Amino acid sequence: MSDNKNSRRNFLKNAATAAAGFMIVPRHVLGGNGFTAPSDKLQVAGIGVGGKGWSDINSFYDSGRADIAFLCDVDDRRAAAAIKKYPKAKYYKDYREMLDKEHKNIEAVSVSTPDHQHGIQALAAMELGKHVYVQKPLAHDVWEARALTHAAKKYKVVTQMGNQGASNDGPRLIREWFDAGLIGDVHTVYCWTDRPVWPSGIQWPSGKADIPKELDWELWLGTAPYKEYVDKLVPFNWRGWWDYGTGALGDMGCHLLEVPFSTLGLSYVQDVQATVGSVYVDEFKRGYFPESCPPSSHATLTFPKTARTKGPVTLHWMDGGIQPARPDELGPNEIFGDGGNGILLVGTKGKILADTYGDKARLLPTSRKDQVAQKYARVQNQSNGHYAQWVDACIAGYGKKEVSSPFEIAGPLTEALLMANLAIRGADMRVDNRYPGRNLKLLWDNNNMRVTNFDLVNQFVKRDYRKGWEMKYNF
Repeated sequence: MSDNKNSRRNFLKNAATAAAGFMIVPRHVLGGNGFTAPSDKLQVAGIGVGGKGWSDINSFYDSGRADIAFLCDVDDRRAAAAIKKYPKAKYYKDYREMLDKEHKNIEAVSVSTPDHQHGIQALAAMELGKHVYVQKPLAHDVWEARALTHAAKKYKVVTQMGNQGASNDGPRLIREWFDAGLIGDVHTVYCWTDRPVWPSGIQWPSGKADIPKELDWELWLGTAPYKEYVDKLVPFNWRGWWDYGTGALGDMGCHLLEVPFSTLGLSYVQDVQATVGSVYVDEFKRGYFPESCPPSSHATLTFPKTARTKGPVTLHWMDGGIQPARPDELGPNEIFGDGGNGILLVGTKGKILADTYGDKARLLPTSRKDQVAQKYARVQNQSNGHYAQWVDACIAGYGKKEVSSPFEIAGPLTEALLMANLAIRGADMRVDNRYPGRNLKLLWDNNNMRVTNFDLVNQFVKRDYRKGWEMKYNF
């Protein structure tokens, strides 16, 4: 009897030990997309970990369900804080080396680099089956945005774009107002920003400067044409140069266009036209700086009828401090948007005004206080929860949990703002002292991804990549 009791005790003890051991087996050992061991955390690699990348990786870590396992940045100065905070994370300068050597230990990748690197870096991660979080805008060119949208579905990975306002309560409240018919059918939208807040409409600096020893300039250039290093380009002012950035639209467009996209079900553009601000360098002498984004612009995009609208929708984008006329329903001393940025939906029965990210949504006139029942689930912690939402979805596995800005939505949204950039660049092109793209409405063949009536701008739909840095994808 004593031997039997001891045997039974040993059996239960061994079984419990074995069970406990099973519970801490890492997810990649067990295999299978979506399996999560209770003690496991998402293993995240950050590409670009300074500036916005720094806040991104910290937000993933703060979710409590992610480990920052690998760090990658071409500039040791920008990476210093991340290296100090995450000493166990292995550090690389070249994302290609990191993915090649560590892909078996990486589950998800965050891309927070200049716009011209988003596409090639995100695609490289997705091709390895890694979930991706990509800062806005999703890509630099229309073709890249379409490729990433297609690849997300092909490789069945969880995706999220970094327009964190998509997880705010404001856009959901606006959708509820719209669904309840409070403003009728929306036919016109205005989005505006006071950006750029970096030099624009300027000449490329002459000469060259010494490359900081901490910066790998070749890796920073990546897909872009080779140029000598110049001061005040890194880490921020690249936004004003077409080789690297996408102007005010790339910086703020994904934040401001998200509301009309999610509310009205917009997707691909039908046509687009634009006007741009001029820079004069002398009396009646207009400067011509095609490498630099203009200081201001107004683009008008037409979207076809959707399942949520009764007809086409006209969307006006304005930057450089240009704003639409104040609506009559807004009081003379009431702030229009947040003062520098705003969103205005114009319907057949009323109007909705909101700040950046859809914040402070209000019906006009602001004395109007219609109440509707909550229809759409809110994201915990709103914009801060945008990161945790993606982490949770990655752990659950593809298709298991909803995210606010998956590439199926973020891709067409990014394409729309990049289409506006096509019109902006077209309006600013000079040929034989003429501007042949000015005063044109660009007609878009969406299936073939080309402008049908002004071929000169099609070179920007898919740019030429620097040799050895080509982004390749077959639809």
